[in-house]
Amino acid sequence: MSHTGLSQPYCLDLTPMLERQQQQESNARSYPRRIPLVLERAHGIYVQDSRGQVFVDCLAGAGTLALGHNHPVIIEAITQLMTAGVPMHTLDLMTPVKDAFVQEIFGCLPADFARNARIQFCGPSGADAVEAALKLTRTATGRHSVLAFEGAYHGMTLGTLAISGNLSPKNALGALMPGVQRLPFPHDYRCPFGVAGEQGVTLNLRYLEHLLNDPESGVTLPGAMILEPIQGEGGVIAAPDRWLQELRRLTAAHGIPLIVDEIQCGIGRSGRMFGFEQSGITPDVITLSKAIGGGLPLSVMVYNDSLDVWQPGAHAGTFRGNQLAMAAGTATLRFIRDNHLVAHAETVGAHLRKQLQALQGEFPWIGDVRGRGLMLGMEIVDPHGLADVQGHPPVDAVRAKAFQQACLRHGLIVELGGRHGATVRFLPPLIITEQEIDFVAQILFEAARSV
Repeated sequence: MSHTGLSQPYCLDLTPMLERQQQQESNARSYPRRIPLVLERAHGIYVQDSRGQVFVDCLAGAGTLALGHNHPVIIEAITQLMTAGVPMHTLDLMTPVKDAFVQEIFGCLPADFARNARIQFCGPSGADAVEAALKLTRTATGRHSVLAFEGAYHGMTLGTLAISGNLSPKNALGALMPGVQRLPFPHDYRCPFGVAGEQGVTLNLRYLEHLLNDPESGVTLPGAMILEPIQGEGGVIAAPDRWLQELRRLTAAHGIPLIVDEIQCGIGRSGRMFGFEQSGITPDVITLSKAIGGGLPLSVMVYNDSLDVWQPGAHAGTFRGNQLAMAAGTATLRFIRDNHLVAHAETVGAHLRKQLQALQGEFPWIGDVRGRGLMLGMEIVDPHGLADVQGHPPVDAVRAKAFQQACLRHGLIVELGGRHGATVRFLPPLIITEQEIDFVAQILFEAARSV
């Protein structure tokens, strides 16, 4: 594949196939509106469209493709399974393929968590794992409310939307799952308390502690608290270590199970195998999906066995026995471990961050660079707009969209997220090299000069 987007901007006009997509697919479709491509081939970090134009894929299936497109170890695992005469679909019956996958999952968990862990296979999407976590903790505690956070994203089912932050998919739906108490998530650049740094973390924790201890708070003792160690859709916001540590102390003291959603930031992306490991905490429940299936649909929930009091059949799903996904997932986890991709993600992620900060130094409409490992974001701002109480200019969603399109014309796929869709998000495969990141940086600078 030959990338030529730097020397000649690519054509993004609609093709007959894209026009048919517009006519026949649901109005709820999302990515094709911002990335109007017909993808035909892919390898590693690259994809090629129907015009033969080659793009660097820094979206990677929203972080699903840890090893990039069509990695040889995944192709080999799938091919071997399909020619071995083994069952392809087994519900939750045991198979050697399933056992190998479970051992790999348990092997990459922190030892103190794995020692007393149970695993539940869920449906094909991460949202189903989150739904399972809510059902498990409600059953185990006998309490039905849940503490969730502003800016969170946990899925698109009615239950997961109720604990997610974005209002857009909620507005037309009316009543969602009851009993959700929304809490402020620490955000250094846009602090909900109007202050930055350690003071903002302290105020956040004081608020949470007061809420749980005050008999007049109006908040009943919840059945669970759920959070992402790094909010992705919320704008690539990493939870501070001290905040997570104190949050774990508070939840443990009050007997509140802590659910950690690692669906996007887990499996090496943050520069740790799991995002929560940065702070050294031990959660009660972990939800996993995306990268654990090697690019194929699979989700699981792993949890402390003290919660395992629900009845047989309390959670099920037809496709929880996806053998191809388990084989691909096992191959992915082994490759990540054997090739030290977690440490690699931390190293090359730091290199990408430096490149983004260099871009920020040249273009004042890049307000903030943040994230961890290979889960990074840039918030696009209007440097001439009215500053907030922290002195930061307002977001500029129009420029963010223009910048995304300029990147696409020059051969780079990135996504937008965060408040008002003004954060440019980077989720490249974990196999990306420093040289490839330097090439991404060239595209970013070229795109930035054109908007």
